[in-house]
Amino acid sequence: MNAEVRPIRTGAEAGLAEAFAAVRDVLPGGEAATRLRDDAFRGVASKGLPNRRVEDWKYTDLRALMREARPLADLVSAEEIEAARALLPLAEVDAHRVVFVNGRLAPSLSDVDSTPDGVAIAPLAVALAGDAAQTLTIDGAPADNAAIALNTAFVADGLTVTIADGVTVRRPIHIANIQVGAAHAAYGRVLISVGEGASIDLIESHAGDGAAHQTNTLIALDLADGARATLATLQDEGLGTLHLSTLAARLGAKSELTTASLSVGAAAARRQIFLAFQGSKATANLCGAGVAAARRHLDTTMVVDHAAPGCSSRELFKSALDGEARSVFQGKIVVRPAAQKTDGKMMAKALLLSEGAEADAKPELEIFADDVVCGHGATVGALDDELLFYLKSRGLPQADAEALLVRAFIGEAFEDLASEPLHDALMARAERWLVARD
Repeated sequence: MNAEVRPIRTGAEAGLAEAFAAVRDVLPGGEAATRLRDDAFRGVASKGLPNRRVEDWKYTDLRALMREARPLADLVSAEEIEAARALLPLAEVDAHRVVFVNGRLAPSLSDVDSTPDGVAIAPLAVALAGDAAQTLTIDGAPADNAAIALNTAFVADGLTVTIADGVTVRRPIHIANIQVGAAHAAYGRVLISVGEGASIDLIESHAGDGAAHQTNTLIALDLADGARATLATLQDEGLGTLHLSTLAARLGAKSELTTASLSVGAAAARRQIFLAFQGSKATANLCGAGVAAARRHLDTTMVVDHAAPGCSSRELFKSALDGEARSVFQGKIVVRPAAQKTDGKMMAKALLLSEGAEADAKPELEIFADDVVCGHGATVGALDDELLFYLKSRGLPQADAEALLVRAFIGEAFEDLASEPLHDALMARAERWLVARD
């Protein structure tokens, strides 16, 4: 007789199942969306949350990190709106703002009505009612990815942003996500389509109070032929938060994408990037930095898929770690047989500022074409003693000398940002971390 083996659900897995059953029939999108949500959640429920035995989650055991499932965020109160107003990040940067509080659009904090001609912004519910499959299915990203599947199952609010062909948006569009109030779970999704020859600068930010929230956001970015986009991301959630975010980008022919990210918050944060080159001669420059202390955990996982010829990609990710903090970098460049003349380079660098800090790096190449130039590398080390001695010999105290070297190390991740105010704002936030570290 064969005994049926049933996996034992953790408290978080049981809580997620109960939460999904409670909201399944009231989430926006109708029957078509419900079927897609059911499929997404069924995949997570059947396998459980990913753990260290799952290769993509080897260094970030979500099953262990998510001890319990936080209740889904309630409708936002007036008091929470005012609390969120005080936490709005990057307020000094001039931009069109779209603000989500606890996963819900906050019109009183947003200025979506002031967007220029050629830019159309609509609630996610409208897109779900029109084409649920297109809204909830992310091309180029793995369908069985747990973070994406949970976002698909639970997302209740978000936006679609469409930039018409040939339009250049002069001011950035800032998508701000703020978590306040009692500990909760919040999900958000933004779909951005940039037309042929159009140009846009985007800012994505995450902030929160000290509660132990659980957040899961997704941005799907589609660049048509000849389009250009810059995306700057600040993750500054409360230090008790479990943060999951995904960027899924598709690049058409001769399009250009530049990203720069800074992670300074959350107890555990995983940022996923899935980039698909679908047109020839497109370029992408992906950079990021993370700083962490105590026992915080920062994970950057990315797949750059070259499926068209003549494309180039550059990836540079850095982390500065103190206390018993840990950083993870998992990066893969895939070159398909048709993607001849590909030029791809990937680098991860970690700076350990204490004996207890840890950095894990796993850069990979999968090349199925024979006319390519690709490379990857990783470095992990401490501050250079000779440079420290040189700075101290010029009169700098130890702490100031260390901070100067860390600033220079992190600053390389933001060099490609054309916006000086945005560059300065990100560097200022990193410097505040350096001051607090002292």
